[in-house]
Amino acid sequence: MGLSDNMAIAELPAEKVPYDLLLLADESREAVEDYLWRGKCYGALYGEIVVGEYVLIRTRPFTAEIVNFAVAPDWQGRGVGTRLLGHAVETARRVGFRKLEIGTADTSVRQLALYERFGFRREWVDKDFFLLHYNKPVYENGELCRDMVRLGMLL
Repeated sequence: MGLSDNMAIAELPAEKVPYDLLLLADESREAVEDYLWRGKCYGALYGEIVVGEYVLIRTRPFTAEIVNFAVAPDWQGRGVGTRLLGHAVETARRVGFRKLEIGTADTSVRQLALYERFGFRREWVDKDFFLLHYNKPVYENGELCRDMVRLGMLL
């Protein structure tokens, strides 16, 4: 499978979002259930298949956050994440937000690099976030996720 011109990004109703993708980005089904219904989900569609997604929520006046961002493993490294992130930035700008935020684990090296290439800047670290907010340890790249790195960009 490769990217083609028929890959589109569209808003998806919450009940149509594949949970396997949502749970790639956030292992807490309870957390996903909370924010999925408060925000808008957008999916990268290759034909009828959702190969990536993000959820955008309003957090404060003029501020939005991407609270879930995932690309199916078979599609990673093919530009899907770049297209989704560009769509998120443009969507937030178009609807009038002035700031866009995103957070990821301190172990998420590839994600941090992508976000920073897009112009997100590290703003603060939410110490022990994953230890406090998850019932079981979360591992990524073989490492225990402890801290949430918070990034933001002005639109």
